[in-house]
Amino acid sequence: MLIVFAGLPGTGKSSLASELARRLDAAYLRIDSIEQALANSSLGIRPAADAGYMAGYALAEDNLRIGRTVVADSVNPLHVTRNAWLAVAERAGREAFEVEVVCTDPIEHRRRIETRSSDVTGLPLPTWRDVVGREYHPWDRDRIVVDTAGRSVGQCADELVTHVSPFRRRVDPTTGGTHC
Repeated sequence: MLIVFAGLPGTGKSSLASELARRLDAAYLRIDSIEQALANSSLGIRPAADAGYMAGYALAEDNLRIGRTVVADSVNPLHVTRNAWLAVAERAGREAFEVEVVCTDPIEHRRRIETRSSDVTGLPLPTWRDVVGREYHPWDRDRIVVDTAGRSVGQCADELVTHVSPFRRRVDPTTGGTHC
């Protein structure tokens, strides 16, 4: 299955996505890491425009086709990026879940933005002003919403595991194989 994360910087999205990937033994694709690698490459691609997302889509589809669960971590702010992730799952014949991570406590959210450090070497972090001014389209379809305000990564991951576990490894009665 493909589990696609979305949410503004500082909501806890990457911490939660990486923890979920660890728990599910899933491939973890982080667009920030891909985009920073493009910037660090000999081509010096900065800004990455859609290159990071395009690379992420291709890597996700390759992993889905070989039967891996994939956790995709990105801000995923636009309808076009959200639709593209779903198209990846559809082409690979796999189920997709969309997860929007929010922090409904603006004081906590701002504190996170102003006190965090980057775990991706060379990745510049946005300011609070950047975050609140960022283009982020409202959702027009169902998704799993996880509010991280006042909750640990572990608590939020526990919640997500209950949503996706029933869909993880279903046995195909015709082949005896498993798929997501």
